[in-house]
Amino acid sequence: MLNQIVLVGRVKELPAIRESANGNKYANLLLELDRPFKNSNGIYEQDYITIVLWKGIAETVTDICQIDDIIGVKGRIQSYSYEGKDGQMYRSYDIIAEKISFLNKNHTETLNS
Repeated sequence: MLNQIVLVGRVKELPAIRESANGNKYANLLLELDRPFKNSNGIYEQDYITIVLWKGIAETVTDICQIDDIIGVKGRIQSYSYEGKDGQMYRSYDIIAEKISFLNKNHTETLNS
């Protein structure tokens, strides 16, 4: 089975390092992606996708990332279930970054997890 995703977009919120319950460092990065088609008004709409960065890649991206940087993300989709306050079971999905490539002229780094 293959679980892989590749996204290219603009950074819209800077990631901030946090710590998980078991002490691992992580950060969330908000990526803006243009849809490949125009809406009925002739405008390209955007999607906003949260990317989860772990450990060293989280620290490095947090240090060098700027708003509107264009980055490429190679990663995987991870799902999990949780029970809501209403007692219902819900499923959610995360995009876990495994490789980040900065595609701006002012950055040339490629980071691997």
